[in-house]
Amino acid sequence: MTGNEPVPASEGTKLPSNRIVSLDQFRGYTVVGMLLVNFLASFSVSPTVLKHHHDYCSYADTIMPQFLFAVGFAFRLTYGRRVQRAGTSAAWLRMVRRLLGLMLVSIVVYNVSAPADTWEELVDLGVGGILPGLLKRQWFQTLMHIAVTSLWLLPVIGCATRVRVIWMAASAVAHVLLSWWFNYEWVNTSPNGIDGGPLAFLTWSVPALMGTFTCDTVVGKSEGAPLWRLTAWAFGLMAAGWLMSCGTRFYDVPESSVAAASDSKLAADPVWPSEARVAAWQEREAWSERIAEPPFVPPPDQQHRKWNYWMMSQRGGTLSYVTFCAGVSVLVYVLFYVACDLYGWRWSFFHTFGTNALAAYVLHEMVGMAVKPFIPRDSPGWYVATGLAVFFLITWTFVRSLEKQNIFLKL
Repeated sequence: MTGNEPVPASEGTKLPSNRIVSLDQFRGYTVVGMLLVNFLASFSVSPTVLKHHHDYCSYADTIMPQFLFAVGFAFRLTYGRRVQRAGTSAAWLRMVRRLLGLMLVSIVVYNVSAPADTWEELVDLGVGGILPGLLKRQWFQTLMHIAVTSLWLLPVIGCATRVRVIWMAASAVAHVLLSWWFNYEWVNTSPNGIDGGPLAFLTWSVPALMGTFTCDTVVGKSEGAPLWRLTAWAFGLMAAGWLMSCGTRFYDVPESSVAAASDSKLAADPVWPSEARVAAWQEREAWSERIAEPPFVPPPDQQHRKWNYWMMSQRGGTLSYVTFCAGVSVLVYVLFYVACDLYGWRWSFFHTFGTNALAAYVLHEMVGMAVKPFIPRDSPGWYVATGLAVFFLITWTFVRSLEKQNIFLKL
């Protein structure tokens, strides 16, 4: 998670004073949202909108794209400054070293359970029995996705807008084609993937690159231009993501065929619908039967609609999902831009988490493991809320203590 200015933890220096307040506050809000949904996901009393879903977009599913958006924004900023100070080659070397370090941190942070109890079992499993789980689940979580996506964007991070737009479009098309070939079914079969699996960097590039465009707009702003431009981008992306998700209606199962439908949750043709599906969709008279449910509204169950690439899915890293959430990220940032950069608002709670996001990420996992064992999954709401407050208090105390000592965990 890159800051506004690269400051290695080993230097022990204060953060620079020329930080973009709206970005710090936005990142702090995103960290707080992550803490909220990661803690509450374990309990039955938690609202469904605060839990991750694999067939539509909830509030919980909007959090990770915001991390990628913030990373893209900061990456564009820090890379440009480092090129000015040290030149392109030095900037590349620095960024590659940092990102490889983040990949190593992610492997250490995401603990892997023993794949086998004995040497004989381990040999029997072999690389082919161990590697899919590591790539689809254990290693490829938030930090690894950030590192790999950033490496993917490094060749164009300093390029003009047109080049980055082409890179984003090409990445999106590549993800659709690879999903049609094998990736969508692979990620959604056991062991199920997390956050799109190892090829999700192609679609995570969408919110990350939107972060770079937003950076250019804010840093090189003209009077009144950033607000309207960013707002148009936000609603345009959300509309585009939802329109793409309307392709999920090709996969509705007619009521007369529900009993005979396959038990598999996945469609047989999850990316490119068959001619029969298209014909059935065209025969529907009402437009309400042709368009997808609004975001945050659950779809029918898998017996009535088979899972497919066009539905919004964080597990699948689908294009409709990341496009819609890229728009949400821009819109949320606009709110912080107005509040912080135009009107001078600043909340120290968000500042603490936003300027030390990597420390908060690592610490919250350990704090959660210390608090959650005392809260059964079926606990009543008041008890879960109390546990949540304790969880936040402990995590904030640790991160605030680091802040007071001018210790900021960065790579």
